[in-house]
Amino acid sequence: MPGRPTASRRTVLRGVALTPVAGLGLTACAGAEDKPEQPTGPVELGAESEVARGSATLYRDHNVVVSRGEDGSLAAYSTICTHARCAINKLEGTKLICPCHGSEFDATTGKVLREPAVAPLTKLTVEVENGTIVAKPDA
Repeated sequence: MPGRPTASRRTVLRGVALTPVAGLGLTACAGAEDKPEQPTGPVELGAESEVARGSATLYRDHNVVVSRGEDGSLAAYSTICTHARCAINKLEGTKLICPCHGSEFDATTGKVLREPAVAPLTKLTVEVENGTIVAKPDA
């Protein structure tokens, strides 16, 4: 049809090539409405025996990590990164690693080991009820 512009082959190919690049950061830096939540009430995590002395266990489904000291005491932290609110999904020994920007945290203390995060993880109250670990927001 006369008067109607058509896209050149080069324009079409260029658009196709750039489309995937535009979405690369969407998963790691999603909007606030897509951010995972830390526990807002009590959550049952698992058997007390799942966390050995001197180790930590990551409960991805609840965004919680529980560690046990050499003395047998338990500690729990939210695994929502304090930098960009991403859910931390990797635990190496007692080191948590955020997939979004590489922040690292100590699962036994919640302290930042590697920036860009500068604030520690949110501490949770942890108890054992009938052999089950239960974590809830600090009172």
